[in-house]
Amino acid sequence: MIQLENLSKVFFTHTGDHTVFKGLSLSLPPGRSLGLLGRNGAGKSTLLQIIAGTMQPTTGRVIRKGMISWPIGAASSFHPEMTGLQNTRFLARIYGIDSDSLASFVEDFADIGKHFYMPLRTYSSGMKSRLSFGVAMGIPFDTYLIDEVTGAGDASFKEKSKSLFRARMNNADAIMISHSMSEMRNFCDSGLVLHNGELEFFDKIENAIERHENLLEDMKRKKIR
Repeated sequence: MIQLENLSKVFFTHTGDHTVFKGLSLSLPPGRSLGLLGRNGAGKSTLLQIIAGTMQPTTGRVIRKGMISWPIGAASSFHPEMTGLQNTRFLARIYGIDSDSLASFVEDFADIGKHFYMPLRTYSSGMKSRLSFGVAMGIPFDTYLIDEVTGAGDASFKEKSKSLFRARMNNADAIMISHSMSEMRNFCDSGLVLHNGELEFFDKIENAIERHENLLEDMKRKKIR
């Protein structure tokens, strides 16, 4: 269970304050795979980081029950000077997982060859996504936070990622960001739409997609005018 209480995030810059969202209060239902929708810049990744605890809100709090992953995809929880193997073992110790078993699983799944033994700073963005996804899927989280990660890699890796993700969803919840509506329909049963700093919950993912697409069309019409 994840509960947002009066959640706000403001970025303070030299050009002025930028409010991403303000006063979000919502209980996210358990036992669901939630698709998080919104235009570019709406604050989806920011919200995901706050839910994970890797970014602090300006006001409010997040109440979490169960073990929640970091936002999988950006590899923001990994140290750039440590190798893929070292990062994997470090996270295994943090989450109480056998480090040898996790390292073996990740090396095989990520399939990045010798780079697994090289510093993360030498990785391409795709390699980072492979490592991040592999480590996360090797840890039995109660809720997985996914940020576009199933799109990383070649066709074979994408299919392997999707198959493993589906298997994990049999025993866990998820909050997923994706620009692919087909992926939203395949992986999510309910939806969230973040628009103008407000968060709406939809019991059915199709209703969330419809709301999201209508908002995008409204924005396009206003620009044309």
